[in-house]
Amino acid sequence: LEFGSADDMNEASSELLRGIRVAPSILSADFARLREQVGEVLDAGARIVHVDVMDGHFVPPITVGPLVVAALREQVGQAGAMLDVHLMIERPERHVADFVQAGADSITFHAEATPHVAYTANLIRESGAGAGVAINPATPVGALAEVVELLDMALCMTVNPGWGGQPFIGHSPQKIERVRAIVGAETAVEVDGGIDPDTAPRCRDAGASVFVAGSAIFGSPDPGNAYLAIAAAAGAA
Repeated sequence: LEFGSADDMNEASSELLRGIRVAPSILSADFARLREQVGEVLDAGARIVHVDVMDGHFVPPITVGPLVVAALREQVGQAGAMLDVHLMIERPERHVADFVQAGADSITFHAEATPHVAYTANLIRESGAGAGVAINPATPVGALAEVVELLDMALCMTVNPGWGGQPFIGHSPQKIERVRAIVGAETAVEVDGGIDPDTAPRCRDAGASVFVAGSAIFGSPDPGNAYLAIAAAAGAA
């Protein structure tokens, strides 16, 4: 499975999102060894690589942009994996084209970050990428209800976005259950924040299918083995 045209990317990413997956987040990687560390998790079986984009406005930190997505595109595509870009930025609709051009296979943006949620989801899909909408811990799950038909993925944040190393919010599984009830069985439900071998099974039991893990993987001296431990706990492919 290798990604090529926009249509190919959409079909292949949709296939990957139908399974139970662990998505290593490069936010916690050593950027001096980024290609090497991404290679370690791909070799271990990761097929979704998560890219956290922060703008210093919607969340306090500033992280990476389309250049990093473009730098990883060939390596990730050759492994039959996909680039899952998580935009924690204001007015994401202004930047969709740049990230799709850089090679994003799916783009998830925050419902809180734009007044044009349906427009932005449509824009992503029309660009040939998968569309996801994220909601923060205090955002009601009803924010997803009117755009369900446009979603390939719904992201339920299990920490507040923008601050690394936060503990998993304990009542998140109940919210994940409500998200799953709204989006139905066919849409991927992603969780992000405090995911490790202990929290992943609780999220899966509640209905999550894609598990973003950053520090639990790249904070380990052996990211490949750390990925395998979470994948085993979550029952991931």
